[in-house]
Amino acid sequence: MTTQTAKTLRQIVGAPATPAPLDKAVLVLIDLQREYTDGALRLSGVDAAVEKAADLLSLARANTVPVIHIVHHTAAGAPVFDPTGSMAEIIPAVAPRGGEPVMVKKLANAFAGTDLQAVARDSGRTEMIVAGFMTHNCVSSTVRSAVDHGWRVTVVASATATRDLPDGKGGVVPAADIQRGVLTGLSDSLAVVVEDARAWG
Repeated sequence: MTTQTAKTLRQIVGAPATPAPLDKAVLVLIDLQREYTDGALRLSGVDAAVEKAADLLSLARANTVPVIHIVHHTAAGAPVFDPTGSMAEIIPAVAPRGGEPVMVKKLANAFAGTDLQAVARDSGRTEMIVAGFMTHNCVSSTVRSAVDHGWRVTVVASATATRDLPDGKGGVVPAADIQRGVLTGLSDSLAVVVEDARAWG
């Protein structure tokens, strides 16, 4: 039996494997909110992921990369992401500054019902760097939509995180397995996936 080396669709068609050039990119940080660090949805490895997101944010600011912050809000009094409560706040280590826009979304896809596409395009950039929470939900949904909106996308893996999930059969799928599977799926045809900010030297 012949064993073939697995390849992504991107490799098969010869798509570029390099991350978004910083002078052509806009950074979108998704749902870096306290709900995931201090609330009902604390994620696996979230503290390390926040540190990596802070590194990425510092890199962007040092290179004048436009930064767009996305936050998720539900209804007042909801169990999670209550906009009137402290858990909907952005984590202080990655808080906006200097006029960086903050967009509120109601759905997993950060393009849905927001001005993300218009604001990102107004930056004059053509590529999008994405990080944030949760990998399997809002990050994945937004990356897929970004591609549909004409963006070439780079995902920073260590600046994303997820959590253990029930498998519907009485078992649990560990967060590490979900993280690996989702990022691998995105890397097949939709995005360049890099480990952290060091991908830009």
